[in-house]
Amino acid sequence: MTYAVVSLGIFGDGTGIRPLGEFYLENSYFGDYSAKSPEVVTSILWDYRGVDTLFETAVFFLAIIGSLTVFRLTKEQEKEVKKAEKAPTELTPIVKDVTKVIVVMILAVSASIALHGHLTPGGGFQGGSALAVAPLLIIAAYSKYTLEENGLDKTRALILRSIGLLGIALTALVPLLTGGFIMQNQPIFPAELDGQLIGGSLIYYNFFEFLAVGAGFTAVFLLLAIPEEKFKKILGVKK
Repeated sequence: MTYAVVSLGIFGDGTGIRPLGEFYLENSYFGDYSAKSPEVVTSILWDYRGVDTLFETAVFFLAIIGSLTVFRLTKEQEKEVKKAEKAPTELTPIVKDVTKVIVVMILAVSASIALHGHLTPGGGFQGGSALAVAPLLIIAAYSKYTLEENGLDKTRALILRSIGLLGIALTALVPLLTGGFIMQNQPIFPAELDGQLIGGSLIYYNFFEFLAVGAGFTAVFLLLAIPEEKFKKILGVKK
């Protein structure tokens, strides 16, 4: 649609669209330097200025690593945390049942935001941020122990985050193995898969960032959910 608007000259001269903006609008899906995505913002973020986005992503995950380091516990201390001194307080059955429904909706919507990021506004970071709300709701309505008993503890969250980061790195490096350049999109990655437009490398970046952001936030939430009194007791803080 944006390409059609620019091509038809609807805004005429003096619209405020600079030559570089016109280039992005005309080449996001069409043109000689196409990213094969009608979503111009995603094309700019992960293709035309992809290296910049890669460094921004690295800064974000360094911040998460720093947060995890501050609250890092030894294995013995983690075992002590899991020994609940009393049954964790849970909210009412109504809140718990509504939470189950909302969590399923959040999982579906967040995955849609990420996997359609090359077609509509959204992407991996937005989808991953939405995904992290699901475990946060479970912690609030049930407890962090409920989340861990169902298989999502801090260790597994960090493993998922690492898989996401590794996927981003491999997607960036694959073009080098095929005679291309780092983070090159077209013509290295196929624009379509089984007749469905996937935007070349864009869908892979969005998926892996979705995984890394969602799991990274979840790991931080699990650590922050440790009761302050228990955390201070384990660390030997007197006041």
